[in-house]
Amino acid sequence: MTAGEAMATAAARLRTAGVPDPARDARVLLAHAAQVDAIRITLIAPEDIEPEIVVRYEHLIALRSARVPVSHLIGEREFYGRKFKVSPDVLDPRPETETLIEAALSEDFTRALDLGVGSGCILVTLLAERLNVTGVGTDLSEDACLQSSVNVVLNNVADRVEIINTCWFDGLEGRFDLIVSNPPYLTAFEMEEVAPELRDHEPRMALTDEGDGLSAYRVIAAKAGDYLTTTGRVICEIGYEQGEDVFNIFRDQGWGSLMILPDLDERDRVIIARNPA
Repeated sequence: MTAGEAMATAAARLRTAGVPDPARDARVLLAHAAQVDAIRITLIAPEDIEPEIVVRYEHLIALRSARVPVSHLIGEREFYGRKFKVSPDVLDPRPETETLIEAALSEDFTRALDLGVGSGCILVTLLAERLNVTGVGTDLSEDACLQSSVNVVLNNVADRVEIINTCWFDGLEGRFDLIVSNPPYLTAFEMEEVAPELRDHEPRMALTDEGDGLSAYRVIAAKAGDYLTTTGRVICEIGYEQGEDVFNIFRDQGWGSLMILPDLDERDRVIIARNPA
């Protein structure tokens, strides 16, 4: 069997299973099975592939057909030009979160706090882009703290980061001029409608508060002011239909200069709040 034939067969199988963009996933998984760079796959398409590669590939395609995320199968995901190790213990880094990164990097800051650090993709990226910045990441999940610690080391920012296993602000001291978060914002109802990759293979506690999807913002809006410098900012990712609700939560807590930013698809994605007046 040639590499091209294997990919065509795999793509058809993934398409039948309802996998989005099956050709792309077939290509990426064959590259992983063959241990070659994905950009070389088209070059080896006419070549026969070894039987052991066929076995590995069939196993990967079977798992992907069961809607296991590609990132879990290959063990990593790219975010803002860097690779992050991922697992079922953390959310996959997603392109829309880069809107938060761009907003954070638009102004100077020296000390950052990431609430619900997960894979560490936000905090690590901010520190990797700003070499004079130090940061703290908190997460209620011990497994997530371990995963983010791995990515802190892999991306060479370990000497400037502290990862703490705690709930939101509990046990924190000091002040930060940037507080960021991508909290669980799906409602309990929305969880029933999401793709199987999220519903069945990513940590539920990182996706939903099992309620209206707004509880994390209430906590952040109520408490962040005690940990923010007078010129600091809070930047949170939000659900695309939550802009007005989250805006009102922060407004009612006295936050100033509130702004909602869209992602590349022009959907509400980020709220920026200045220190309460």
